[in-house]
Formats: sequence, C-alpha cells, structure tokens
Amino acid sequence: MRILTILGILIFAVAGVVVMSTLRPDPPKKERLDLDPLVEVLVLEAMTAKFEISSHGTVKPRTETTLSAEVSGTISEISPKFVAGGVIQAGEVLMRIDPTNYDVALRQAEALVTQRQIEHDGAKKLQSQGYRAESEYASAVAALASARAEQVRAQRNLERTYVRVPYEGIVRSKNTDLGEYVSAGTPLGVVFATDFAEIRLPLTDHDLAYIDLPDTADVAGTGEAAGPRVRLSARQKGREVEWPARIVRTEGVVDEKSRVTYAVARVKDPYQLHGDGVPLPVGTFVTATIEGTVVENIIQIPRGIVRGTNELVFVNAEDKIDIRNVDIVRSDANNAYISGGAAPGERVVVTVLESAIDGLKVRTTMAGD
Repeated sequence: MRILTILGILIFAVAGVVVMSTLRPDPPKKERLDLDPLVEVLVLEAMTAKFEISSHGTVKPRTETTLSAEVSGTISEISPKFVAGGVIQAGEVLMRIDPTNYDVALRQAEALVTQRQIEHDGAKKLQSQGYRAESEYASAVAALASARAEQVRAQRNLERTYVRVPYEGIVRSKNTDLGEYVSAGTPLGVVFATDFAEIRLPLTDHDLAYIDLPDTADVAGTGEAAGPRVRLSARQKGREVEWPARIVRTEGVVDEKSRVTYAVARVKDPYQLHGDGVPLPVGTFVTATIEGTVVENIIQIPRGIVRGTNELVFVNAEDKIDIRNVDIVRSDANNAYISGGAAPGERVVVTVLESAIDGLKVRTTMAGD
C-alpha cells in the first residue's frame, strides 16, 4: 500500500505539471529589430576655394643703423631723446663731439686758402707779364687746389662732430654718454627706422603652389612689388589684434637646412606715429595669414572625418561601407580639400565608427538633420 501511494502521488504530480504547461499562454512575439548601425553622411559637392596660407615670423625694422663716431673727441652734447625707446626725427642731432679742434682746423684751412689765393693771383699776373715761368704759375695753381681740398676736409670733419640719422626712427640702444671720449669707429648706439617694418615668412614648396608671389624680375627695378595681401595677428594686452601687410618680395633662395623659401611681408608705420591704430612693436612674434590663389572644382570636407592621412569612409549605393584613399591637396584647422579619389554626389560618413569594415551594411541619415 505504501508503494502504491508513493507511485500515485508521483503520477498525479507529473499529470499536474503536464496539464499546467498545456494551459499556459504563449509569450508575446516581438518584432525583429534592424541591428545595422546608423551613421550620419555628408553628400560631397564641388566648389571654388580661395586658399589662405598660414605662416609665422618676427617683426623686424626694414632699416637699422649702428651709429659710430666718425671723428675723435669728447661727447659734449647729447639729446634727451637719445635713450632706448626715444623717438627721433630725420636729421635731428642726437649728440655732438667736442668741435673745438675741428673748428680751429677749419679756420687754419680757410686762412691757408686765402694765402694761396693771393699767391695764385700774383703768379698769374706776373706770368701774364712775362716775369714768371709757366711752371711757377702751375705750382701756384696746385698749391691753391691743395689748400681748398684741405678746407673741404676740415669742413667735413667739423660737420662730423654732429651725430644724426637721415630718417625718423626709434633708439634701440645707447652705448655712450655725455663726457665720454670716443675715437673714430667707436659704437655710439643703435637706431632703426619706423617708416616700415618687415616680417620674414617661411613657406614650404607645397605652400608656394597656392600663392602668387612676386618673381625676381618683378622686384628688379625698385626692390619691391605688390604681392599678395597678408593679415598679421598677435595677442596684445590679452586681446587678439590684427594689422594689414603685403608681400613685397622673396629672398630669392631656398634655405639649405630647412628647405623653405622666405617671403618678406611689409607693414607701414608699425608704431602708428602718423596714424591712430594699434602699434606693432619690433620683436613681436606674429601669425601671418597670406591671401592664396583660387582653385576650382575642389571638394571641401571637415578635417575631423579624415582617417589617418588621407582615408575616408564612404557609403555606396547599396548602403554598404566603402573605405578608400583620396587625394588631399591642402588642409587647415577646420577643413580638408580633395582633388581626386572622390566625386561630387558621393556620400561620406561623418560618424565615428570604431569597427568600420568594407561591405558593412549601414543605415544612413543626413548630417545636421
């Protein structure tokens, strides 16, 4: 009886489980989800691009002069403007060397000329009357000419006691002061002109393909030409400031070490002595944006979608990934420009795909939608 009871319980339990499983409703069916990745695409378009070439350089004066004493003596006068940073006018006397000895020498030369002139006139009169030989008259003529030359030399030495420059400028450094004795050739200071400043801008061979620089023949006559416009920029007092400039020439050689060509940009009145703009001091490190040439039928894309150096991810007509290389002719901080390997109307992926492989099926949406 005990065994029959246990078997009955087991049979009843199994039958219950079977009955309950048959009575349970089927689970709801879910729709199959499309697991193909969704990517944003950009349709390529041809355009006409005007390139801008970036370079850097330091502002330097076009004309800079190291002043040296032309005669010996003690500095007897010095201009209060002859200090580092002082602004000077063209022809202004910056300092004077004691002129006493040179003034005396000039007076002696003038007296000698007067004496030689009297002797010359007397010799000429006697020679015309037949009392003097031709050789004696010629000697008087030579003596007068020598005296006059000495007078010119003395006059020039007296003028050299004044130290000045023939242009408006700024004093960079001062090497001497009042009361110091100087000899001919002693450095007195350094000044530079403020009419123009120049910036040497290094350009690679690739850059040169997109800039219309002046040729050597263009600058042969005047040493300058009207080249591309340049926008200079630098930070001053916490803000970005810009100045207009222009390429006026190239240095005509390729640097043997860096393999770059230097173009020279010129900016007028950098210290704004005759204007009301922001001064551009000599020594400022500037960024130069040079006006480039116009290129037609080129494709512009965001630089961030380029993989490696020149690889793009396309989506073909079957909505499958197609990875290939393109010809990037130029790129800047934001964009890259394609001249080959892609065609207008093609779709390029702008979404970052971690595992993009050729032939991968994708769903697409237009970038910006």
